[in-house]
Amino acid sequence: MLITLDQFRGDCLSVAGHPVVRTPGLDALAAEGVRLARHYSQAAPCAPGRASLYTGMYQMNHRVVANGTPLDDRFDNVARVARRAGFRPTLFGYTDQAVDPRTVTDPADPRLSTYEGVLPGFDVGLDLTGTLAAWREWVAGHGVDIPTDAGRALATEPDRPATLGISTFLTDRFLDWHARRDEPWFAHLSYLRPHPPYAAAGDWSVAYAPDDVDLPIAVGPVEDRHRLHRMLLELPFAAAPGDEGAMRAMRAQYYGMIGDVDHQLQRVWARLRERGEWDDTVIVVTSDHGDQLGDQGLVDKFGWFESSYHVLGLVRDPRRPDGHGTVVDRFTENVDVLPTIGAAIGAEVPRQCDGRSLDGFLDGREPDRWREAAHWEFDWRVLALMSGRHSGWPEDRRLEHRQVTVARGVDRAYAQFADGEALTYDLALDPTWRTPVADPAVAWADARALLAWRAEHTDRTLTDILIGPPTA
Repeated sequence: MLITLDQFRGDCLSVAGHPVVRTPGLDALAAEGVRLARHYSQAAPCAPGRASLYTGMYQMNHRVVANGTPLDDRFDNVARVARRAGFRPTLFGYTDQAVDPRTVTDPADPRLSTYEGVLPGFDVGLDLTGTLAAWREWVAGHGVDIPTDAGRALATEPDRPATLGISTFLTDRFLDWHARRDEPWFAHLSYLRPHPPYAAAGDWSVAYAPDDVDLPIAVGPVEDRHRLHRMLLELPFAAAPGDEGAMRAMRAQYYGMIGDVDHQLQRVWARLRERGEWDDTVIVVTSDHGDQLGDQGLVDKFGWFESSYHVLGLVRDPRRPDGHGTVVDRFTENVDVLPTIGAAIGAEVPRQCDGRSLDGFLDGREPDRWREAAHWEFDWRVLALMSGRHSGWPEDRRLEHRQVTVARGVDRAYAQFADGEALTYDLALDPTWRTPVADPAVAWADARALLAWRAEHTDRTLTDILIGPPTA
């Protein structure tokens, strides 16, 4: 079972020491599985982050750089791997993967008009894309008014009981489907929450008092802000509320949405136990990316800061009790999820994968030659494309400069911009990403390490194969 909680920050677990949020359902899974304390997504926003999660590939290889960038159909993915292993992988929610237009013969095909496509290989148990029609019709069927616009429907969740919330609806549909299973199954529960709009359902909208929530990391000094950061702070959809009351209210709603999805997962855990499947089901819980939630003056998932990429990571394999209850402090990444699931179901790991199976950690030991840093990428060419400034490739390649790659080590973070600029942060001195390292020797060492990382992870699908006469 693969569960994604959209835009769920990695620090928002009570078992991880969060000062406010309470997550008893996720905490219970951590107690009987493995918690990945330094787990990271590889890209943002949704489509790029999910492309990495589903394919096990870094953005520099799958090249999904924005919501709407097609996912190359030649790539393998978690659903196809599960199907080859004999499962019928079934989706509840959405995957946000635009279709490869080269596989579509009809120019009127509706898949060409949305990025919210279904990842190839999945059966659909519940479609929560686009207008959220299935959920809205269900709410209306209970005699409750709900806006026809999806955004407004989500924004008004506090006005309706949590039992009519979108997270409850997805859980109900999965439990109905699960009750009819009498054979091995593979399900992907893709919850929308705690993704914005910041509006929790029903009583969850008042579960956290704004006065009691913590405040975000403040914006660093003006002189230390990269021009991309300055630009984002000027965009109304990326800048955090300037009023402290509005900031507290936003964070309180975010925590309420987390409480809601955590409650829904408790229902799922209870069902698995009732049916005697708790000790037969591998469970992976993660997110496509995090949320700035006001940190560095930003909301949503903009920029290259850790808040947008540090995500929750929980894995429970009932066949590996030696790892149960352990916490992994080494850097793990969402590209590790596909190899881990493949190993769990006895499927061969695709050669395209940049990640590695987490099996060693699940057994309570540390794998050999594990990574020393986490990496992620952010590409903001979409801001130019949406404004009508299209690429002039091959003569004009300036859009390729709208990208940054981050290597996050134990004591430092290095951000390499595609136009040649770079930033190095001293995380040992200041974990808030506001203190740059001035020593050029340190930056040069980090640059060399990033080049080595790129060399290690360039495409290898056919690289190690030699065509020719057999050798002795």
